[in-house]
Amino acid sequence: MEWRTFAVRMGILIMRFVGRVINGSNGIVEGIALVSKKRISFLGDVDPDKGIVRDPKSDIQGRYIGDKILIFRGGRGSTVGASVIYALKKNGHAPKVLVTVEADPVVIAGSIFSDIPMVVGVDERILELVKSDQKLIVLIKGDVGEIRVSI
Repeated sequence: MEWRTFAVRMGILIMRFVGRVINGSNGIVEGIALVSKKRISFLGDVDPDKGIVRDPKSDIQGRYIGDKILIFRGGRGSTVGASVIYALKKNGHAPKVLVTVEADPVVIAGSIFSDIPMVVGVDERILELVKSDQKLIVLIKGDVGEIRVSI
């Protein structure tokens, strides 16, 4: 998909990444980014009871994913991962939005079962240019999702 940097009013520079919406209603979601350059296996890597990434090899190990805009390369591992995403939602620890570079059927299924907005096919430069703890805005309009971050 695309990404670009452009200036807006009052000299604020904005990065914009665009992807395809898999799940989500038209609207705006504001939140804090949590970025992993790696694939995530929700079965094993994430504790569904606490919302903490427990994989010691993860670049976001020990971080809480709840209420974050979770940006990662894509999913890996077992089909049970979709059930773990659902458990995260049921337990109140789900991300606000899932954003991936690569579409993964397990993560897509988890997003749909759990009614978590998801944007896929975002340019992989998002993994380098957006940093964890940055404030983001995700705009969803039809099948287009746009991630904006001020820099």
